[in-house]
Amino acid sequence: MGRLDDRVAIVTGTSRGIGKAIAELFAAEGAQVACVARTLEEGDHRLEGSLRGTVETIEQAGGTAIAIQANVGSEDGCEAIVAQTVDAFGRVDVLVNNAAMTTYHPLTEFPLRRWKLGFDVNIHAPFYLSQLVLPGMIERGRGAICNISSSSSGGPGRSPYAEQERVDAGTMYGASKAALERFTQGLAAELWPHRIAVSALSPSNLVPTPGATASELGPGANLAAVVTEPADHMAQAALWLVSEPAERFSGRVVHSQPFLVECGVIDHATGGGVERRGSAFSDT
Repeated sequence: MGRLDDRVAIVTGTSRGIGKAIAELFAAEGAQVACVARTLEEGDHRLEGSLRGTVETIEQAGGTAIAIQANVGSEDGCEAIVAQTVDAFGRVDVLVNNAAMTTYHPLTEFPLRRWKLGFDVNIHAPFYLSQLVLPGMIERGRGAICNISSSSSGGPGRSPYAEQERVDAGTMYGASKAALERFTQGLAAELWPHRIAVSALSPSNLVPTPGATASELGPGANLAAVVTEPADHMAQAALWLVSEPAERFSGRVVHSQPFLVECGVIDHATGGGVERRGSAFSDT
């Protein structure tokens, strides 16, 4: 028996990294998984990973998955994701909003188009996808939504500031993730009468995915000098958040490692939620 037997899950951003790990674990736990990303085939993107590869890995392990190539930053893309999932599997029980867009520019130079695109992917897509899947969840009296956030939601705090490279360059990403966490708790409160679980999850330390390594550390970065954690920590934490009753975790905004300690999955936690406090929305 898997924790997600008889569940249908949509996971966005599954061509690589955290989304791929979540999709694979959910399938191993019995879910039928709609894997969503823009990169369908290996080589379509400069980074390693593809939807086709994720789905093939799931199927080779005996799981069930489909690939949905879509842009979550557009309304049409969100509508297509839900429609294709329902066509294939009949319903949606679990939604993981993992797809994210990161770009680094000082605010004095930030292109307006990139700012809007970041919010389209990081906050508007989770809102609209949630709006699309919730009628069915409410009707069935069962469902869970997990939004993947970031420690950057907490911001740099008050002045004075240490001289740090790119200290202001992650403002768009952090602001959109702070909005995602506020959205999470607002939606959780609205859905409490229906007992549909809504949560947000951040990694405690850098997950060295191809995307994170390229965008946050840059080419040729020395990973040995950075505190990291495996993508499986995020996948395991997401699994607990979406598979437990809403009464246990709905409205929680958590970091992966202390949450996994709470659930008895790991024995020790470091990083965000332990050594660094989270945002005002987190429980740390």
